[in-house]
Amino acid sequence: MKKLVVLVALVLGVSFSASAQDKMMKKAQKTISLEQTSGEFTQKQITVSPGTYVFEIANNAVGHDVGFVLVQKGKDISKPENHIQTAYVTEAVATGKTQKSKATKLAKGEYVYFCPLNPTATDNILIVK
Repeated sequence: MKKLVVLVALVLGVSFSASAQDKMMKKAQKTISLEQTSGEFTQKQITVSPGTYVFEIANNAVGHDVGFVLVQKGKDISKPENHIQTAYVTEAVATGKTQKSKATKLAKGEYVYFCPLNPTATDNILIVK
């Protein structure tokens, strides 16, 4: 009986600890909201501080699904291995809908973002300073 009580207390302690840690992580992350219209992002340049961000991508009347790609400036955007994959939306964004990426840690530097499905320009800049 004592072993069962200790085991239950241990499981509950780990659960509460993990839950508190998840809440702290979500609180520490911020959201960058971007809107796509036909052939472009409405935001061409964004400046943020280093940290953990979720990208929220809105499809405003594009007429087909869109996505999101983030690449460190200076790297070849055509190579998927250079894409910051956590910044991809978790599923294609249908017209009139919004989708989010996974949490993405951004360090100081410059990044370019674009949508190959729309397609948008590849000179949209995200500055982290």
